[in-house]
Amino acid sequence: MSRFTRNEGQMDRIARIVLGLAIIIIGLIAGSWLGVIGLIPLATGLIGWCPLYTLFGFSTRPAKKPQA
Repeated sequence: MSRFTRNEGQMDRIARIVLGLAIIIIGLIAGSWLGVIGLIPLATGLIGWCPLYTLFGFSTRPAKKPQA
């Protein structure tokens, strides 16, 4: 199993992408470097893997159904 196995569900990923973009846009409008923080949720949402979820053994991705 890969170390970077996806651990984010679809809604989690969408929320992270929207939040990341919003933080980046607010940072650009405000002329603040704090908008760079938006890259973290944006990147994790795009790749579908969160290192903190892995660290704490958490996942919002639905479990795969066993094949018959």
